[in-house]
Amino acid sequence: MILTIEFISLAFSLFLLVAFLYSTVGHAGASGYLAVMALLSFPITSIKSTSLILNIVVASIASYKYIKSGFFDKKVFLTFAVSSIPAAFIGGTLSIDIQIFKLMAGIFLIASSILLVLKKYFSTQTVAEKPVPLWLGIILGACIGLFSGMIGVGGGIFLSPLMILLNWVSVRKASGVSALFILCNSIVGMAGHLSAVGTLDSTVFLWIAAVAIGGFLGAHFGSSTTSRGRLSEQVIVAFLFIVLFSAGVKFVFIG
Repeated sequence: MILTIEFISLAFSLFLLVAFLYSTVGHAGASGYLAVMALLSFPITSIKSTSLILNIVVASIASYKYIKSGFFDKKVFLTFAVSSIPAAFIGGTLSIDIQIFKLMAGIFLIASSILLVLKKYFSTQTVAEKPVPLWLGIILGACIGLFSGMIGVGGGIFLSPLMILLNWVSVRKASGVSALFILCNSIVGMAGHLSAVGTLDSTVFLWIAAVAIGGFLGAHFGSSTTSRGRLSEQVIVAFLFIVLFSAGVKFVFIG
């Protein structure tokens, strides 16, 4: 990967934008970072660690903002986290063949784009919240955690729509639960990855600055208790759908 001023400026801007848009809805942006790195042809060997580190930065900011604003359910979070955290560590230690990684990441991005649309479509429902069955939460947490660690994401893109579609939490609480879920999975996934690989890409510090700015601004707007100044969710979802779907297609069919 040749670092030119033009490349750095483009990547910095895209990482910042993705972090901003995702953090407005309580996500850290891993699927978006995967999409950016796929579209800009980042080295495959650096994608997993870079995605997890950027996820940790933004999820830390989002967790603080949403929990501070009262959009969190500790019981629901623990139901999933108790199994997802150890599973994410195991997933982070696993080394995957490059072609299999591309296929898994591509399918993940395409599925993520569809789940974002479903989440938006069903988010207007006002059905009473239901308790999460403990056995189901543990199974789902383990599956999401393992897959998240394997490809370098936090898993919130899957957990958040599930919680909303099954009426386990409100839309705003789903953002808070997802943010902390993503943070925990990303930290242990990164720990597992470093224990197996032990190296980081030297350019990651550039992208950390970008997502820190975008994540802070997005979480600030997203966790606001008033509607003033919020971006249209339709615009956010439409933009993210295009980015995720196109990057997923590139991974699966182009490479």
